[in-house]
Amino acid sequence: MVDDHQQPDRSGEEGGDSPAEEPRNRAEAQATLEDIRRKMNNTAREFAEGRLSRAQFNAIYAHYSEKRTIVERLLQRNPESDAWRAAAASGKTSFLRSHFEARPIYFLIFRHGERQPLLTGGKQPPNSAESIYSMLKVLWSMETRRSGVARKAMKNGLWMVLALGDNAFTLVLFMLQPSLTQINRVRDLHNHFERANRLALERDLPPERMVFTQRSLLEERS
Repeated sequence: MVDDHQQPDRSGEEGGDSPAEEPRNRAEAQATLEDIRRKMNNTAREFAEGRLSRAQFNAIYAHYSEKRTIVERLLQRNPESDAWRAAAASGKTSFLRSHFEARPIYFLIFRHGERQPLLTGGKQPPNSAESIYSMLKVLWSMETRRSGVARKAMKNGLWMVLALGDNAFTLVLFMLQPSLTQINRVRDLHNHFERANRLALERDLPPERMVFTQRSLLEERS
């Protein structure tokens, strides 16, 4: 006869995971590794699409790669342990993305053939005047100009982005290398500037008669 007051057998409930929990732990670990691999692949895709700069990609990808290596080694050492959970915990990718994001800090806008800028914005970085003037001399000496956008590395982590249009050009200085998305943004802002001010640019009207889309580069960070 079974005693209704008999205590159930609880052997295995204390002192570690039960045998039934161990496969679940391994399954969750494998799912976590698959998620890390997916994030590494997404990081590569974001770089290919121009949404990350090289510095952002290197930092974020290295973070995921290190996390993956630690989890794999912990599982290899003791597949039944859940020590991998701490290593796989949410990390610092948003900090890395922000920390290594290029920031526009200074811009100049010139009408073709003129030596005085229509507008400047931001604060000119120290020791950047020589690089800026070298680029300006090249642009001032060009007999024919082709619309487009280009970037160039400078000293002290600075990068210059040039957007060239039919009637004017914009120079933007970034701290750190800008992503393709940021470069295209400068191009679009300059194109919008030329479109909005076409008559003023063609008729040599003063800057007071113009609107400057490039202001938004710095206003968004204020």
